[in-house]
Amino acid sequence: MRISIPVLLFVSLAPAADIQPVFPTNAPKPVGPYSPGLMAGDYLYVSGQGARRPDNTFPDSNEERVRQCFRNVQSIVEGAGLTMEHVVYTQVYLHKDISYELMGKVWNEVFPKNPPARATLGVHRMPTETTVEMSAVAVKNLSMKKAVVPRGYPKTINIAPGVLTPDRLYLSGFLGRDVSTGKIPDDPAAQVQLALNRMKEVLTTAGLGFQHVAFVNPYHTDAMPRRVLDEVYAKHFEFGNTPARATIQVAFLPHGANVEFSGVAVRDLAKRKAVRPKNMPPSPTASPCVWAAEAFYCSAKAGFIPGANGGIFADRVEDQVRQTMRNLLDGLEEAGLDFSRVVVSNVYLDNLDEFPKMNGVYAKYFKASPPTRTTVSPLAPVERKRGANDSFPKLEEISIVAVK
Repeated sequence: MRISIPVLLFVSLAPAADIQPVFPTNAPKPVGPYSPGLMAGDYLYVSGQGARRPDNTFPDSNEERVRQCFRNVQSIVEGAGLTMEHVVYTQVYLHKDISYELMGKVWNEVFPKNPPARATLGVHRMPTETTVEMSAVAVKNLSMKKAVVPRGYPKTINIAPGVLTPDRLYLSGFLGRDVSTGKIPDDPAAQVQLALNRMKEVLTTAGLGFQHVAFVNPYHTDAMPRRVLDEVYAKHFEFGNTPARATIQVAFLPHGANVEFSGVAVRDLAKRKAVRPKNMPPSPTASPCVWAAEAFYCSAKAGFIPGANGGIFADRVEDQVRQTMRNLLDGLEEAGLDFSRVVVSNVYLDNLDEFPKMNGVYAKYFKASPPTRTTVSPLAPVERKRGANDSFPKLEEISIVAVK
């Protein structure tokens, strides 16, 4: 089924010639300092869209809420002169009220053929109290979109395991669950290895390897020990030359899984380069930032002060955001970039009641056209009290993608 969309407007108010904002004429207005869509080179980046209608109301039924979410994404995609078939990657966020099966039903209607890659995760809360949200990446030239499907992959799954574009491979979310039998190993380490084996299978089918990976999103539930995840993960990458990474604990994952990996790989290994500011030591699990051809992926940063006596000490979300943006700027400047070249940001906020406070600080770092953005609260708010070394809990975390 094709969702009907009104006439749209493509606006050229870009701060640079190759970055153009996309504002649909009849879509929900942004609730923060972000652009609904940005066209940058060969790619369109779409901010996380919820179930809110243009008149700020919400559909009554869960199914119609999911449809409205997809409709909002489609409005931005078509506002850039593309179609939903141009979409190569999506990130879907579900509240516990929206079932994975219901989202999948609408997905199949919107993507009856040539579907994109997809990662799906369950979160505690999203802005405006939406119960479903989706961000997306689309490629300008449809002929340059090619699905990567390993031999023997179940034909009943209407998701591309990987999608090749002119310079990248977008990887779906791979769960620590057997894709054929649905079995989840009892051992957490085996779950991590199973998910990475699935990622490797797609990389190999595309003629690539783990060394090509530029960015990874490991998602895990509280049943997956972070130590186990990191130990297994680190064995697959070169120390100090790992992908950029945003590791996020979430409320739940599809099919009861406890770990999921999605990511982006660069097709030409000569165009992959890890970038590390001098105040950040090499890591076995994450590089601060990595070039993937013309795109620059930066690991999620929090309000952590680097150094021998480092830690998070600010007790207000506003001050933590300031330190986070300082940390992100270190990576950008090391590559000769600044915030004007950022096209995507993902904000993970501890308590969405502080959404206005976060926005007030965040907006100061972007002048003309802010990047696209997705904001979610992955878990219920933490208990806010200082630890033995005077450190304070993390209240926010932000990852970004910039372009040359």
